[in-house]
Amino acid sequence: MKHSWEGSSVAAPPDGVPTEYLPFKQERGKHGRPDWLKARVPGGEAYREIKETMRGLSLHTVCEEARCPNIGECWNNRTATFMILGNVCTRSCGFCAVLTGKPTELDLDEPRRVADAAKKMGLRHAVITSVNRDEQLDGGAGIFAATIRAIREEVPGCAVEVLTPDFKGRRESVQTVIDARPDTFNHNIETVPRLYPAVRPQAKYRRSLEVLRYAKELNPEGLTKSGFMLGLGEVREEIIQTMQDLRDHDVDILTVGQYLRPSENHLPMVRYATPKEFAEYRKIGFELGFSHVESGPLVRSSYHAHEQTEDARRGLAGVSSGNG
Repeated sequence: MKHSWEGSSVAAPPDGVPTEYLPFKQERGKHGRPDWLKARVPGGEAYREIKETMRGLSLHTVCEEARCPNIGECWNNRTATFMILGNVCTRSCGFCAVLTGKPTELDLDEPRRVADAAKKMGLRHAVITSVNRDEQLDGGAGIFAATIRAIREEVPGCAVEVLTPDFKGRRESVQTVIDARPDTFNHNIETVPRLYPAVRPQAKYRRSLEVLRYAKELNPEGLTKSGFMLGLGEVREEIIQTMQDLRDHDVDILTVGQYLRPSENHLPMVRYATPKEFAEYRKIGFELGFSHVESGPLVRSSYHAHEQTEDARRGLAGVSSGNG
């Protein structure tokens, strides 16, 4: 499916500089992918074991569907991100590699299979995410809750993190998920508000912030988390304001990564942010009060998820988070 980003009305950057995009097929040495964005080819015993388990139980992982560059490292560290509610999304975000279309019926046995997989894989940290299911009254929140409870029952001691859609802002759906007591509630803001018409055309920036705030209100002891991408045309002042907005809505953990264009039908890239810039945003994040900041070219929502949770807990307890 071809995304409609080309016809989206996006305001000019605050600095007034016209946005120029990188070509999809980039020339090596001119504007090709820099060395710091090269990930290892996935492999290893744990990686192969997890892949076989997923196929055997007919489960999806966002690691594969979204073509994550860290799949080998995470799977070998016994961290995996399950994608529930099918693999067809009702929305058409300009950056996302997941299929858009009419979803299949809900799979009510999915929570049991996810818990079974987590047990077989010996997971220490399970991340549960999903496509958007806007045709469902609760947005799929009930399946999220059932999956959390199933993992708790089958794999005692395994931390459970959820990366949810915005549920169209329905508070009842957020409460359904929080009532199942995930260790971390994550909802990604994805980009700065100016770019929403192209990046998240069916979402609302303020609505996503309110989802995060409400999750924290419902469970003050739980961790909240969000993240965004660089390279879509945002400028520094917008990035810092977005970070401040997340802190103002009581978000504990922040992830910042590089946008990589999945295909020619997806949003074009503007630039590659440098490791120095990512380090600067990490520093600013700690100064703004985040308990943990994961910022780097290859960072994705679930990257080092287990370590993020532990570090954020220490940060909230007043122990140094290593931000110098």
